[in-house]
Amino acid sequence: MQDATNSIDTSLAGLKSAEWKERLIAQAEDNGMHQQLGEHHFATFIDQKSTLIVTFETMQGIRTLSETAQPFGFELAKAQGWSHLCIVSDGDTWFRCPRIYGFFDQLVDDGFFEEFDTVVFYGAGPCGYAAAAFSVASPGAIVVAIQPQATLDPYLTEWDDRFPQIRRTSFNDRYGYAPDMLDAAEQAFVIYDPREELDAMHATLYERPNVTRLRMRGMGGALQTRLFEMKILYRILAMAGVGKLTEHVFYNLYRVRRDNPAFLHGLRIRTDSDERYYLLTLLCRNVTSRMNAPRFRRRLDALEKQAAAGEFRLPPKGK
Repeated sequence: MQDATNSIDTSLAGLKSAEWKERLIAQAEDNGMHQQLGEHHFATFIDQKSTLIVTFETMQGIRTLSETAQPFGFELAKAQGWSHLCIVSDGDTWFRCPRIYGFFDQLVDDGFFEEFDTVVFYGAGPCGYAAAAFSVASPGAIVVAIQPQATLDPYLTEWDDRFPQIRRTSFNDRYGYAPDMLDAAEQAFVIYDPREELDAMHATLYERPNVTRLRMRGMGGALQTRLFEMKILYRILAMAGVGKLTEHVFYNLYRVRRDNPAFLHGLRIRTDSDERYYLLTLLCRNVTSRMNAPRFRRRLDALEKQAAAGEFRLPPKGK
């Protein structure tokens, strides 16, 4: 397997859609291959070391989330020297496409996944669903799925009304019910916020002996973005690729949320709305002691004025 690290180093940011796709495909063909999978999907493959990361991504997500407008897996290919198979969709399709089924069938028939010592499947949201669903093609794989749906079959998940555009899409044919497709995985990790009710209901459907549910309480509905902001998503997948990702490791990495503005802001809002002023004071003191946080400072000043007026008692200083 060749070293593609240098040849995929060229940024694709700022290119128009057609040229972006053409250049991305050219990078893949220089270092592996690409295959068109119908009108709305295509695959790229970077051939490097014996660890393979399989990512499911959307064209829109790639161009929005990446500074270089390259698939997320390219970064791991460059940083870790891993091989990378990326299945790209134009929009959220949940990858429900017979051409994709046939593509994975062919990979299995060719023994493609058997060439690698370790295979990691990754995706978020609809892409997380696909990572779980198609992981069955590589028994023994490790799966990391962020906020994945289990299925959108209306007979099973009629309570999820978020995706009306996908209602007529079949989730009953091949690679359909994602939790069942994880039976052959070595280990799967489902990451979600239990406060996001519908995400939590889908996560519950993934309950299996080989599935670990990892909770990011209070982080909202854009967990992949939050993990990017905290700079721990690459580390999570890197640990998965060497077989060292565990619940303990994840939560140890996740401690950096204490410095994440989105998390702290949400925590302040919830604590305030619950009128838990004692805890809110502790939170505001902690945050203002560590960082420049004008909103926390203003709220702390207001709390101290309210306490001085006898409305409630504040915790002693130093706590």
